[in-house]
Amino acid sequence: MKKIVLTVIAVLGLTTVSAQKKGDVEFGLNLGYNSSSVSDDQSNSDTGSGYNFGGSIDYYFSNAWSIKGKLIYDQKGWDNDLINGPNGNLYRTNINLNYLTIPIMANWHFGNKRNWYLNFGPYFGFLLNAEDTRFGYDITDDFNTNDFGLAVGVGVKIPVSNKLKIFFEFDGQGGFNDIFKNNDYSAVTNSRSSFNVGLNFLMK
Repeated sequence: MKKIVLTVIAVLGLTTVSAQKKGDVEFGLNLGYNSSSVSDDQSNSDTGSGYNFGGSIDYYFSNAWSIKGKLIYDQKGWDNDLINGPNGNLYRTNINLNYLTIPIMANWHFGNKRNWYLNFGPYFGFLLNAEDTRFGYDITDDFNTNDFGLAVGVGVKIPVSNKLKIFFEFDGQGGFNDIFKNNDYSAVTNSRSSFNVGLNFLMK
C-alpha cells in the first residue's frame, strides 16, 4: 500500500505547477488518517488509530520558503488498555485522546516547479477530552491538558486551476511531555503519523 501511495505521489509530482512568490498566501483544508502511539522511557508502547481534519495558512517569504500555521482536530490514543468496570473487574478497552493541535512550521518548497515541500517546527496540543471506548467513561481529568513537541511533514501540490491545488501529505508528530497528570513511572509521550489529502486556495 505504501509503495502504491508513493508511486501515485511521484507521478502527480511531475505535473506542472507555477511556483508561488513572495507575499502570496495560501489557505488549506485537509482530512487525514492517523496512526498514533504512546511510549515511555523503557521502550514500552501501544498503538491506535483515528483521523484528523483542519485548516492551514501558508505565507510565502520567497518561492522557496514560507511559514505555515495549522489548526487541527487530532485524534490520538491507544488500543488494548485495561479499565475497571462497574463491578470492579478489569476489561479491555481503547483510549481516545482528542486534541486541538497547532503546529507552527517552516516550509521549504523544492523541485523544478517548487511543487514538493518539506516542513518542520513545534506543535502545541490542547486536550479537548479523553474517554475509554468500552464504557464511555470520561477520563479527561487523568491527563495533562497540554501536549507539545516537534512536527514534520512532506508533501506535493497538484494544480487544478491558477488558484486551486490538491495536495497529498505525510506528516508526523513527536511529543516531549508526559501526557499523564500523576505518573510515578516513566514519562509517557504521544506520537502520531498521518496521511492527509486536501485543497489549497491561493488568496489574492
